Amino acid sequence: MKEQQLKIEGMTCEHCVKAVASAIEEAGGHGRVSLAEKSAIVTYDESQSNIEKISKAIEEEGYKVLA
Repeated sequence: MKEQQLKIEGMTCEHCVKAVASAIEEAGGHGRVSLAEKSAIVTYDESQSNIEKISKAIEEEGYKVLA
């Protein structure tokens, strides 16, 4: 399992947190999303997913993932 923190722009409410968490799960990861820190700690199995796939899923929900 690999863990990585992503900074995420555009989250403004708990609905945003749930949307980001759902996108992470759909892309094969698990995330602890923080509205206060505008970030997510993402854990994923490298044989099942990758950070690019997870970032793309978040961005498809309308949020910006910062490097």
